[in-house]
Amino acid sequence: MKTHWQVQEAKQRFSEVLRAAEAGEPQIVTKYGTEVAVLIDITEYRRLRGAPAGLMEYLRAGPYTDDLEVRRGSDRPREIDLAG
Repeated sequence: MKTHWQVQEAKQRFSEVLRAAEAGEPQIVTKYGTEVAVLIDITEYRRLRGAPAGLMEYLRAGPYTDDLEVRRGSDRPREIDLAG
């Protein structure tokens, strides 16, 4: 089966392109001979993307993870007179 499609042809035969992608065959779309997009099955997309991460997991995966650690000094907090 065909795996590369020009944009116009992919538009005209979208159902066929979609069926091939659902069957596990990535479909590549080209524009002026240059590959610009790929259509893949949603299960494969989710596998490649990985599990969604929370904010902290996302930040910890970045290049500045050392800056995210909370460091507390050994100093005790100062005494505050709440009576007045």
